[in-house]
Amino acid sequence: MGLESEGNQKRTIGGSGPETDVALQTPVLRVNQLDALELDSALEQLIWTQFSQCFQNCRPGLLTPLEPELRELLQLVLWRFTLYSSSATVGQSLLSLRYHSTLSSSPRYKSLSHRQKLGLILLTAGPRWLRERSHSLLVCLGLISGGPVSEGDCGLFRQGLHSCLTLVSSIAQLTSLINFLVFLQKGQYPALAERIVGAQAVFTKPNVIRDITYQYMNRELLWHGFAEFLIFLLPLISAGRLKSRVSSIIFGGENADREGARQGLGMWTECGLCREWPTMPHTVGCPHVFCYYCIKSHSIADTFFTCPKCGAEAGHPEPVKLEVELIGK
Repeated sequence: MGLESEGNQKRTIGGSGPETDVALQTPVLRVNQLDALELDSALEQLIWTQFSQCFQNCRPGLLTPLEPELRELLQLVLWRFTLYSSSATVGQSLLSLRYHSTLSSSPRYKSLSHRQKLGLILLTAGPRWLRERSHSLLVCLGLISGGPVSEGDCGLFRQGLHSCLTLVSSIAQLTSLINFLVFLQKGQYPALAERIVGAQAVFTKPNVIRDITYQYMNRELLWHGFAEFLIFLLPLISAGRLKSRVSSIIFGGENADREGARQGLGMWTECGLCREWPTMPHTVGCPHVFCYYCIKSHSIADTFFTCPKCGAEAGHPEPVKLEVELIGK
């Protein structure tokens, strides 16, 4: 029984079941492979952002001299716990994909060997590190100003080496472009490193027909329609006027009593909007007084402005005329 269970586990890990054979025959869409690469790139950037935030309280520019090495180190750690252990990156796992070794002649699924995984990470991270460190390497080799080698010693060697590096970089970029064009045509190996090591993206399990219910979609459509209706309706509603109407209906008697009491105490000593002493007092056709700038700005903003105290429709602002009587002693 123990040997039989162990054999079953090996067959499961090796992916030699009928479902795996069907998954190998099902072609992976180009957009799925590109989305997996984009997810991996976004994850690497997210990890680097979180890592750099750990040193935000330290001296500015502390990580700058070693940034390329630290980025590759984080990618190596991520590779160790994703691609090395399961033959799939994080982006591929989210899309139900994994790498299949095309170097094997067997029609069944075969995971990547350790050499293929190591070659994949070296061909992915190595060129990026060389591109970011090219300037420092050229300085160390004396190919640009600031190098330790003088110009008279090996000027021809430096010029030839510089030309070779430029040619190699151009050939690598051209090869990547050709590989991407071939990928668009055939739908395999979106990255040049995958084609070199023989790592092809396949499904982890065959596609099945999904029974899609449209209840969620209908709910979303109804909510979006209701939200658009509110966006159209809310600018047409005067909140101040509605508030004054409701308050006049609910607290109409109490407001009248309070207004009558305040008239005896000098109700013109307070602006109906800012509650301060009215500056250049104006009225709009009701007994209440407002500052000129308060009532003017509200009238311009709302053409149907109503008095917030009594709810009366505001007319044209007019200055308040006061009669002052001088009583001699």
